[in-house]
Amino acid sequence: MTPALAIIPPDPDARDFAAELQASTVACRLRHERLGTRRALTRGQIEQVAERFAADRRALSGSKRLLDTKDPAFRAVMRVHAAATDYWHSMTVPFPEAGIRLIRRERVQEFQQRMEEFRTSLVRSARQLQAKYAELRERARDELGSLFNDGDYPPRVDDAFSLDWDFPSVEPPNYLRQLAPELYARESERMRGRFEEAIRLTEAAFLERFGELVRHLAERLSGEADGRPKVFRASAITNLSAFFDEFQRLDIGSSSELQDLVSRAQRLVQGVRPDDLRSDFTTRTAVAAGLAEIQDVMDGMMVARPRRAISLVED
Repeated sequence: MTPALAIIPPDPDARDFAAELQASTVACRLRHERLGTRRALTRGQIEQVAERFAADRRALSGSKRLLDTKDPAFRAVMRVHAAATDYWHSMTVPFPEAGIRLIRRERVQEFQQRMEEFRTSLVRSARQLQAKYAELRERARDELGSLFNDGDYPPRVDDAFSLDWDFPSVEPPNYLRQLAPELYARESERMRGRFEEAIRLTEAAFLERFGELVRHLAERLSGEADGRPKVFRASAITNLSAFFDEFQRLDIGSSSELQDLVSRAQRLVQGVRPDDLRSDFTTRTAVAAGLAEIQDVMDGMMVARPRRAISLVED
């Protein structure tokens, strides 16, 4: 006789991390618009290139750069976009839907205010780029020669850049509760699965980032290069400290093993200054050994996790 399977009821005291995450966060989306700075070569231009090199034009493609993207005025605009994206990441955790992340409800107002500051900076930088636009066009005319085309250039560029954000609903609409209760229940269960996946993505993102920082610091502290200790920069410590702060803000408590590793690393480097690691061999050796132990555990955790291709930013 086949033995009956024992059914273990769920622990009523176990934390429902997916429900906690769903109740404590809202979806947050960031969108950029920016000036396109490249144009594809025309068919005639491709044919000229093919003829020059005795190539089949069907095997060729190409584009031209319309503006010098390394010019300080252009780079200033792009720095604002990059800083806003970095801030969005620092305030949110992943969600399994392209372009959407989750932000804690109590931090929405703080996020809103900071993004308004980024938008103001973007407008200011775009105006400065507009003031230099004519000069950049003339430079492009000289650089592109016969490839230059006035039609590729809009009259203004300061209105080509924008920064927008919103908080889209990821919950099933309430009207379904009355109109189609079964559909509402299915959608609610599907959304619960999304939040369970968000927990896994968050753990994986933290583990990967933490692993990179620990691995880099351990590598800098151990071994020698050309008979001398490897170069150690203060950023290796400050970046790890920044991670501790971010982990404390965003961790949802679903992985006690990861929490333990982060706490161990934090205790290991607590009070340790970059100069201590440069000049004190005992401190340097002790920290390197402790990090190596943490890294070994993390390597095992990462091997046990399925590899995922995750895209978290929509530009």
